[in-house]
Amino acid sequence: MGDVYHLFQQGTALLEAGDHHSATIPLRRARDLAPDKASIREALGRALFHAQRYQEAADEFAAIVEQAPTNDFALFCLGRCLQQLGRHAEARRPLAQAAGLRPERGDYRVYRDRARAAAAR
Repeated sequence: MGDVYHLFQQGTALLEAGDHHSATIPLRRARDLAPDKASIREALGRALFHAQRYQEAADEFAAIVEQAPTNDFALFCLGRCLQQLGRHAEARRPLAQAAGLRPERGDYRVYRDRARAAAAR
């Protein structure tokens, strides 16, 4: 597990430094070694999102949601990925779930409402 932790630390350091493309490399390797670790998948999803690799990011967040259906952040990020892919109707559900789980989060409500409006067009 030491290798996984080292890869995760390396990837998150790159992610926090804004080097999103480079962060995906150690984070993907860490994910492959420990696919059930939500923290690794979340960091990888964030790096992929910021690298504008939205489908890959959506896949990571969907995997988290599959294991933890009440993970509001993963639901929110999945919805944002779907929005970036132009799949607004699909984005409505995870965004609505995230907003329902954390009603105090104004950002969740804003993006939920944007997905609703875009899907209605």
